[in-house]
Amino acid sequence: MSGLGKLYGVGVGPGAPDLLTLRAVRVLQEADVLALPRSSDFGASMAYRILEPVVGKQRDKERLLLTFPMSKDPDRVRPYVDAAVEKIGDRLSRGLTVAFATEGDPSLFSTFVYVRREALRRFPGLEVEVVPGVTSVTAVPAVSGLALADGQERIAILPATYGVDDLTDVLQRFDTVVLMKIGSEMPKVTEALTRAGLLDRAVFVSKATMPEQRIVRDLRAAQGERGDCFAMVVVTRGERSGLLVGEVEASPPGGFDKAVTEPEAP
Repeated sequence: MSGLGKLYGVGVGPGAPDLLTLRAVRVLQEADVLALPRSSDFGASMAYRILEPVVGKQRDKERLLLTFPMSKDPDRVRPYVDAAVEKIGDRLSRGLTVAFATEGDPSLFSTFVYVRREALRRFPGLEVEVVPGVTSVTAVPAVSGLALADGQERIAILPATYGVDDLTDVLQRFDTVVLMKIGSEMPKVTEALTRAGLLDRAVFVSKATMPEQRIVRDLRAAQGERGDCFAMVVVTRGERSGLLVGEVEASPPGGFDKAVTEPEAP
């Protein structure tokens, strides 16, 4: 199909605007349309909140808000993906470039994966470019002082919102486990970590790199947490550390990280 515009999937990072890449900034500034996902028809776009301080409001640029509900039901999600691709396709058919801004990275648990697949199906010959972004998988270790892997260590990344029934088995087979999108699974997570004897090797982080960033190093104090898509738990066994086999890095003291924990309300 000739005359089509180009579709970009742009990762805007974990939350801090200055973690956008130079390429992401350039693409977002030059695109004709910003496609901005949000979780409800009445909500704001977190991706736009992240990019706006860097890219600017650019009032002459179209901001296309697209709703994608937080649901695991394909029958509920599919109509929203179809509607989003319909709207994006209308712009592409007019030769406009569309930059779909997504939190984190477009290839990791991102709605852009579905949008890209459907857009390529509907528009043969469509040019799509992915601009990678800093993910929470690396942002959380950065703010919490953890090391994800060194040499021999193996990493597992799980979306906790889809259940943690196999977590005990995963904890036995991997050296570092990253549990993304904690949701309401925190009690089950702490139970599994307790059974595995790894509760003291886990850190809870919410909204890493954002002003609201919160770190809890003692998961006993996070039992009642109801996380969201910006909440993660990282578990590091520290038993195989590359060249320094047997030298386990000491865990930080338990409790809340006072330097980055939200201040208590007056």
